[in-house]
Amino acid sequence: MATRIEQLARPKPSHLKWPDRRSVYWLDELPGRRRGGPTTFELTPRWLALCDGKPPRAGFQDNRRPPVWEVTAAALRGAPSERVCSLAQPRLPVQGWQPGRPLLAKPKPSARSTVPSSRVCELACPRKTRPPSLLLGDARPSLSGLRTRTPSTRIHHLAVPKLTHPQYQQGRPVSWPVLGPAREAVASDRVQVLAQPKLRKVQEKGYDPFTVRPAACRASATPRVLELSEPLPRKRWQK
Repeated sequence: MATRIEQLARPKPSHLKWPDRRSVYWLDELPGRRRGGPTTFELTPRWLALCDGKPPRAGFQDNRRPPVWEVTAAALRGAPSERVCSLAQPRLPVQGWQPGRPLLAKPKPSARSTVPSSRVCELACPRKTRPPSLLLGDARPSLSGLRTRTPSTRIHHLAVPKLTHPQYQQGRPVSWPVLGPAREAVASDRVQVLAQPKLRKVQEKGYDPFTVRPAACRASATPRVLELSEPLPRKRWQK
């Protein structure tokens, strides 16, 4: 019996000797050609009953009139009642309703004799052909005819700007003088040790990153570490 290593060392079989796959499944051999017609299906009695059309109900009479039929003599001599005549009348508009104003209405004689003002003539001009005085803004109404207004005390109170808080401090300038105690301060030994950059042992000559320290060689694992390092019982492979 071959060992597990020998089984894994064997190459996988090549399935490219069947390049023409007629199905989505991988077949060891090509299926033979079918002979005869397509597959025939047999319907159950229930399926045959569902395929049939719905029969008409008992007592059904096909007495529908054609689209064009003759009017009977009684219908020709019929007279509508008062209720039918009232329902046949169109609905009257609401009281006070006025019809829409016609588009082409005759102007009144007073409208014919009116003379437009200069402002109306300026506004009646299209935007592209307006006089340059309107484009430059010279035709704005003057402020000489406006009356002076006296604001109330409430408006004066709202117009007063908001004062800054008494404890507000302005932003610190970019450059400021250094205080005397800061100039005379002396760094402690701990601060000097922390201020030194970390040495890079890779740049030193003769540094081997794969060397094991003697303390690590003499170290022994605890029972708990040994227990955690073992594989699970269900994953162990017995030789």
